Amino acid sequence: MTGGKLVPPRAVGFWGTSLFQINGMIGSGIFALPALLVAAVGSFAPWMLLIAGVIFLPLILVFGWLAARYDGSGGPVLYGKDAFGDFVGFQAGWGRFASGIVALAANTHVMIAYFATLFPALETPAIEKFTIVGFFAILTMISVAGMRGSVVVLGTMTVLKLVPLAIIVLAAVFGGFAGQPLILPQFSQAESVILLLFYGFTGFETVTVPAGEYRDPKRDIPRVLLTVLAGVTVIYALVIWAYLTIAPTLDATENPMAAAAQVALGDWGTMLIVIAAGASIAANNFGSVVVVPRIPFGMAQQGMLPSWFERVSPRFLTPANAIAFYGIGSAIMAVAGGFTLLATASTLTRMLTYVITAAALPMLEWREGIRNPWHQLVAALALATSIWIASQAGVMAWIVFVGLVGLGTILYFAAARSRQEPAAAEA
Repeated sequence: MTGGKLVPPRAVGFWGTSLFQINGMIGSGIFALPALLVAAVGSFAPWMLLIAGVIFLPLILVFGWLAARYDGSGGPVLYGKDAFGDFVGFQAGWGRFASGIVALAANTHVMIAYFATLFPALETPAIEKFTIVGFFAILTMISVAGMRGSVVVLGTMTVLKLVPLAIIVLAAVFGGFAGQPLILPQFSQAESVILLLFYGFTGFETVTVPAGEYRDPKRDIPRVLLTVLAGVTVIYALVIWAYLTIAPTLDATENPMAAAAQVALGDWGTMLIVIAAGASIAANNFGSVVVVPRIPFGMAQQGMLPSWFERVSPRFLTPANAIAFYGIGSAIMAVAGGFTLLATASTLTRMLTYVITAAALPMLEWREGIRNPWHQLVAALALATSIWIASQAGVMAWIVFVGLVGLGTILYFAAARSRQEPAAAEA
């Protein structure tokens, strides 16, 4: 309890913290990237993933250096607020929250589509909508019921999605398949390749959000950020190498890893990958339901949102209102349908968070009289990368982005006004 208010306990250690980043980065992309990258760069695809990990490193380092300064929940909210004030801090948090709620809704449709290959009844619109609502209800209830239990469930789901991928990699190693010679690609569409790679690595920042519930966030988050980046990079590279080795002649398919599993292991391999893909997206979604609601919770603690979002369940000691708002909002959007454009805009909205965070580090150090050329260089690289990625978005994505930022701005000033009214009454 802080200042008479209930707060969630610090219950998560290093490995639990790692699960949030792993599932933030590995979702549906790992099952679609192999064929797309192989089609774009051929046998150089696994090496492109390793290069992408290096390109992504500046953003990881910036988040790690900033995370080492804070032990409260909010992540980018705190970084932007301390560097540039409440309004920018709010936009950093809102950008991640808005992108999360839209992406969660879109990803759920992808998950249902995978499971529909095993249960065709899910293709019926009424059953699909009922399943979506039930899915969000279950995730929300588990998340509300406690952080420790959520970490256990997330760990189980993580195993369910990584073990089948490991089996495919082993099948490629011991299956006697003819490997492909390394051929350097012709980068005629470098931008699309980089965008594709960037998509595969986004989501890492979720690990910084619930810092107030970690046992030692200042130590663990920087370590987790670097360790998981290295691990996920290797996983991506191995999976793409396995796809290339097993099924090099296959064109991009709707489910390329299932096609590779069919070649290597037969029908049961296809079923294994379909289950893994569904479990992977479900784990990614569940991690989002656990972590992202901590953003409005942290914003409410900072006075940026109404205090309703700050309410902690007396029984479970979790930010129940924020979790429920996120789960219900995502379910409504998922049922409404039409998410292709919104999913694109969600990536653009996430760039707002990255840009603010990259700019926050040199600003904070400049105020403190710290002159660290290495930090300044890395932050500049992270900032330039984020701006360049944002510049690749289409006009309609920018329109949706402006709409989301505008909605957040309205909520911010509404919360500010609600705080001023009681103060004026007391005066």
